[in-house]
Amino acid sequence: VQLVESGGGLVQAGGSLRLSCATSGVNFDSYAIGWFRQAPGKEREGISCFDEDGQEYYDDSMKGRITITSDNAKKTVYLQIAKLKPEDTAVYYCAALYVWLRPVNGRCLGTYYDYGEDYWGKGTLVTVSS
Repeated sequence: VQLVESGGGLVQAGGSLRLSCATSGVNFDSYAIGWFRQAPGKEREGISCFDEDGQEYYDDSMKGRITITSDNAKKTVYLQIAKLKPEDTAVYYCAALYVWLRPVNGRCLGTYYDYGEDYWGKGTLVTVSS
């Protein structure tokens, strides 16, 4: 299993970015893709995901500014972020979340709890300047 994030960079406040998560080897019958971020000095937090039925979920902290989409043919999941703020500065990760033991929507929003079931990419840095 491999997940590779891209699309991060330096952007001015108010701008937008589209992050990509290219996957390989993921069994989508058992895993759903989620987006997380980790700001300097803070814990990793979930911000959006698809569940096993393809329903989208968004954390309240960013709801209205983010959109998760997928290109099934490319096995790639995207996260569009609009109206970026300096506090959005973080490393953004995508993860393949195991769906069969715990509800994905409860795991991909807010604080992340590691049960050792998931796969992670290495992240892409987003820096928002004021």
